[in-house]
Amino acid sequence: MNHRSLAFRLAFWYALLLSATFALVAIGMYFGLAQYLRSSLSDSLHRRSEQVEQILTEASAGITAQQIADQIDTRVAPEFNNRFVRVTRAPELLLYRSGHPADRSFDPASIAPLAGPWPPRPAARRVSTTDGPVLVGATVISATSGRYLVEIGSSLEPVELVQDRLLSLLGILVPVLLACAAGGAYLLVQRALRPVEQMSQTAAQISVQNLDARLPVVATGDALEELSLSLNHMLSRLRESVQSSRRFLADASHELRTPLTIIKGELQEIVRESDCPPELRERIGSTLEEVARLERLVSGLLVVSRLEAGEAQREWLDFDLGGLAASTVEQMRLVAEDRGVQLDASGLKPLTVRGDRGRLKQVIVNLLDNAIKFTPRGGRVSLHTEQRPRIGVLEVRDTGIGIPAEALPHLFERFFRVDQARARGGDAAEGGAGLGLSIVQSICTAHGAEIEVESTPQVGSVFRLKFPRPPSPVSALVPSTSLSGPVHPATRTEAAPASSAAPTALTRAGATRAAATPA
Repeated sequence: MNHRSLAFRLAFWYALLLSATFALVAIGMYFGLAQYLRSSLSDSLHRRSEQVEQILTEASAGITAQQIADQIDTRVAPEFNNRFVRVTRAPELLLYRSGHPADRSFDPASIAPLAGPWPPRPAARRVSTTDGPVLVGATVISATSGRYLVEIGSSLEPVELVQDRLLSLLGILVPVLLACAAGGAYLLVQRALRPVEQMSQTAAQISVQNLDARLPVVATGDALEELSLSLNHMLSRLRESVQSSRRFLADASHELRTPLTIIKGELQEIVRESDCPPELRERIGSTLEEVARLERLVSGLLVVSRLEAGEAQREWLDFDLGGLAASTVEQMRLVAEDRGVQLDASGLKPLTVRGDRGRLKQVIVNLLDNAIKFTPRGGRVSLHTEQRPRIGVLEVRDTGIGIPAEALPHLFERFFRVDQARARGGDAAEGGAGLGLSIVQSICTAHGAEIEVESTPQVGSVFRLKFPRPPSPVSALVPSTSLSGPVHPATRTEAAPASSAAPTALTRAGATRAAATPA
């Protein structure tokens, strides 16, 4: 249980409030009952005292103590009624004292007489005896026969017994009520916050690729409903803004392709002229390299816009990713040999995934190209596949220069480049725009795959792709290249350039990357 959650805090304060309420009710009930019982007992004693007062008031001046005792025994019957009666004539002459009560609840002889002057008005006191407490009321009477102190009492044991039973009952009942109240409060708060939890779960599923989802609206007519409607309106505005940005990105990328192709063609035509001076030819060649980089940037932006529009889900099939990786390794082997890097595909095993074969090939090409580019001569790049219970894993591991730890959280951001050396790779013709890994992540996200990166500077990097298993058994795989056999010509056609106007100044690595990037 999360002690910091809103549900817990609301339930805690609700239970605390109920605890205080129950405690006040219990205390009031206990002392109220005690006051009621003592008041009832005092009223009963007062009525008995009035009977004795009447006897003494009506008595003549020469009445004897025995006559007073006989009248009290007859009219009050203290032993039968379990009462204590004692009559004292001023100054301190004991006229009458009752005997043991019928229930033997106290010993009359153990009740000490009133010390000090007699009270001017009726008063009651609690007297402790060996058999228990006794409530004794004292009243002073002035009659014809003299001045008397009438004391009438009764045992407090029945009253205190009722109080103890009530206290025991409250000691059991109050904790049970508190526990029930706390549990009920938590359940009620959970039920009240269930719409908020549903909104949170829905909001967690909303992404840039899923802006059509909306939060559930609970018709409560309160702030919760207003919050749901406001958030849904915000999502609608956000969707319109993102779609507008996507359209602009796609339109701008598409419109830039034509003027770039024309510029490249015109420059190449100038270079082919026989009377072109060598100095001008060199400057045009440098310009062609920059045009090629700009063309790759535009193609990358167009790919990103198409991926975000859901283009990657149009042609999904079940195929062997291990075979696709093996054929890609063979295509990239010449690039690796030029740089003195060894490619190892011995760890590739059959791995069935579902998705767009062309886009996933683009992922492998980008990862291999980066690994080769940033691995020093004599280094090694290896690929490995593994089938786990619920996922399939593809790893691209290199022994390159690595990636600094502070750059890892930003590695898949658009246009992010670790540093100028990595961005350019030591060759202006191969300079990246920082879109390659962003495209890789977009393709993986579209396929429901996760991508992880582990890197240690000057040791190497590992890019790990985790693909979900296909939802149904594979009945027939897309034909793929054998892991150990030669590359089939039909497979190589997948890497054919999307545009015939490939820049002549590109290196082999750049040509391979451009060819594997669908337009």
